[in-house]
Amino acid sequence: MTTEKTKWKEILEVLSVLQWLVKTAELNPNKNYILGCHPHGIMCAGGFACFSTESCGFAEAFPGMRSCLAVLAGLFKIPLFRDYIMAAGLYPVSKPSLTHLLSKSGKGNAVVIVIGGAAESLASSPGVNTVVMKQRKGFVRMALEFGADLVPVYLFGENELFRQVVFSDGSLGRRLQDLFKKIMGFAPCLFVGERFGWLPYRFPVTTVVGSPISVPKRVTPTEEEVDHYHKLYMEGLSKLFHEHKVSCGLSESRKLQII
Repeated sequence: MTTEKTKWKEILEVLSVLQWLVKTAELNPNKNYILGCHPHGIMCAGGFACFSTESCGFAEAFPGMRSCLAVLAGLFKIPLFRDYIMAAGLYPVSKPSLTHLLSKSGKGNAVVIVIGGAAESLASSPGVNTVVMKQRKGFVRMALEFGADLVPVYLFGENELFRQVVFSDGSLGRRLQDLFKKIMGFAPCLFVGERFGWLPYRFPVTTVVGSPISVPKRVTPTEEEVDHYHKLYMEGLSKLFHEHKVSCGLSESRKLQII
């Protein structure tokens, strides 16, 4: 796996994907964590670069921790592409997979989930800071079931890597995207990049890893407990965004929209 991560680091350097990791707190290697990654962007390039390669130095910044990026389970059903993402060290974001990582792989696992998924990718455009998570609570339930602390992560610059054609709500293009997403689980985005039309623009992506939110272990968590820690998580993500937005190149007036 180390060899694979080194290879991907070299590829990203060739593509001029500029990546930085900002550490705001320690992660205890004797515990497991669920890291919520925001925003999704078009390809989640920043999340992949930071957590599936060593381009940002995650292992050095958090000694004893192993990052595990979990992506849409349906992608593992696509011939050849499945082998590609498995070679890149990705995991399906399914309950059996997450259960294995949080209970049968020892400690020191940082399970990274891109919470907003396909719905968030459709809102990804330069200058936009929108995350989809108000109704997404499954990751909080998993954290409670296994006593894994929650950690908000924000990728400043992720939405600047590509230019997307955004269809308005109710338009034919948007209805077709929503239909495809309903059937396949991910949304087809029309976008362009800097070189060859699909390589990302040379814009720096700063991954800010926030402070852990302590979560108790509840084998069968109640809805009230899930809502409570979901609210704490949203508050933590908002605080993280506003504390680091200026240092990461955004104006003081920029707001984070949570939908």
